[in-house]
Amino acid sequence: MTAWAQSLIRISNYEVETLQKRLAEITERRANAEIRLAVLDAEAQNERDRARMDAEAGMMLGAYLNGWKSRKAKAEGDLTVLDAEEAGARDALTGAFEELKKFEHVAETTRLTQLVAIAKRETAAFDELGLRKRAV
Repeated sequence: MTAWAQSLIRISNYEVETLQKRLAEITERRANAEIRLAVLDAEAQNERDRARMDAEAGMMLGAYLNGWKSRKAKAEGDLTVLDAEEAGARDALTGAFEELKKFEHVAETTRLTQLVAIAKRETAAFDELGLRKRAV
């Protein structure tokens, strides 16, 4: 394999690894956002249960739910942004894998072409030796 092909493959591997790390980070942030959303829902349910038991908490439930709605909307917005970011990262990773495979294919084709050329030279050399022995 030629040096230029190895360099291209190394660069492509690095890009793929970088994009994989980025996708893993996005996936982790997305999981955290989903957990945050679940926690918000659980907290709201706890406040509703508490409001049923305590009249004073019942009077404040409306204000709490207004704040909860805004926090939930922000968390859902963050989740939507992370979904789009994840889709973009997946697309970029797919493209990087395709490029890597192209470079690997070119390198392999070049290697095989070199092997064929070497085999042809060997065959030509043996043919020439055979003709010389025959001439003698």
